[in-house]
Amino acid sequence: MNSQDTIWILDDVKSIRWVLEKSLNKAGLNTLTFQNGDDLLHRLAQETPDAIISDIRMPGISGLDLLSTIQETHPQLPVIIMTAHSDLDSAVSSYSRGAFEYLPKPFDIEEAVAMTQRALAHAREQGVESGIETEVEPSQEIIGEAPAMQEVFRAIGRLSQSNISVLINGDSGTGKELVARALHDYGKRKGGSFVAINMAAIPRELIESELFGHEKGAFTGAQTRVVGRFEQAAGGTLFLDEIGDMPTDAQTRLLRVLQEGEFTTVGGRTPIKSNVRIIAATHHDLKQLIRNGTFREDLFYRLNVVPIRLPPLRERTEDIPELVRVFLARAAEEGLSWKIIDNDAMDRLKNHSWPGNVRELENLIKRLAALYSHEVISFEDIDGELSEAAPEPADDDEKGLSKTVEQHLATYFSAHAGGLPAAGLYQRVLREVERPLITLTLQATKGNQIRAAEVLGLNRNTLRKKIRELNIPVIRGAK
Repeated sequence: MNSQDTIWILDDVKSIRWVLEKSLNKAGLNTLTFQNGDDLLHRLAQETPDAIISDIRMPGISGLDLLSTIQETHPQLPVIIMTAHSDLDSAVSSYSRGAFEYLPKPFDIEEAVAMTQRALAHAREQGVESGIETEVEPSQEIIGEAPAMQEVFRAIGRLSQSNISVLINGDSGTGKELVARALHDYGKRKGGSFVAINMAAIPRELIESELFGHEKGAFTGAQTRVVGRFEQAAGGTLFLDEIGDMPTDAQTRLLRVLQEGEFTTVGGRTPIKSNVRIIAATHHDLKQLIRNGTFREDLFYRLNVVPIRLPPLRERTEDIPELVRVFLARAAEEGLSWKIIDNDAMDRLKNHSWPGNVRELENLIKRLAALYSHEVISFEDIDGELSEAAPEPADDDEKGLSKTVEQHLATYFSAHAGGLPAAGLYQRVLREVERPLITLTLQATKGNQIRAAEVLGLNRNTLRKKIRELNIPVIRGAK
């Protein structure tokens, strides 16, 4: 006999079971807790809950093996997989085996409750599609335990069995091509080719030939027929990097291909069927380019079926120690000497703004491994490297803002008539700047926290936390 709105919780850690049980009970849901998967499966043979929340790594049967078993016997039962070992492989494996959702630890309890309620609603109204189990090879390329990276892992997992177009947005050096490759490697087209082309690196007069190929004699110098990237990627994935730099005439040609599903080579007349999955990436704000008239709006909506925002390194500083470890290991594999980063040096790395993102960090670690003779890298070593490499601000708006702030602070100091402000000035100034900045951004986005987080360059969870800490009123649809 099924009990209405009953959630089974499986975790070998008692405190996790207790927190989830109390939170779900408070939300009006019935719960039953289990310490191991065998007990849950034994109970499942007798009755069926409305949803299951399961840890992924436990003594005995793992959460993924449990998920596969449940899919065989109860394919419509929604299962939420949670784990403290939150990496890309875990996320993709969870979704590919049929998980309803993926919940990395530590989790926000409100998010966990909301996710459970979505699972219940989805199961009642639509049912849950059974997943297709795939063999997942370990990935060492994309690293990230930060909440912002977990959102990326979730997106890759959800899209692993899809062919729909994806648009990756992120600053230079954040790893957009790595995400594109992961979407390919974990997807249905992994047996085909992954072909990448950088729009910013190709002369505009050659872009169409590069994309679609050309016939012999199509233009001066065309001595033979050349196969374009669309043909090279047939059956696989075509990655269009820096799509925002594509000339408008080439955009028109690309849009036609996406609409009609076929193309012709330059100088050719016979249509060729297009059989590729399109993944595009950019560091530009394409909506702003649309407003400027340099990017087609209809092409944007064709590409932006599913957007993935790749966070800058400054939003995921908790990932820096693991990234450093991986980069040091890679340097050692290349024959460079192994280094140890002491605690103060690591703190200096965490406090850097990283305008070049992960690429800048990797280059720094390689430089340390290649040029420094001593084994232990100190704060002074890191500080010297980062200070020497730091570019001068180039943006006039930033210079103007900095000057305005400097003037206000000068006035503030002068008001103390030779004395000093009270202790704690740094945090006071940050708070006084932070609160109006977030408030005005929320007003500009009409209370849309997702959009506000994008404008501010913050993770959504970070923004919500700051709203609570600063007691900022949020009014939906504000003028």
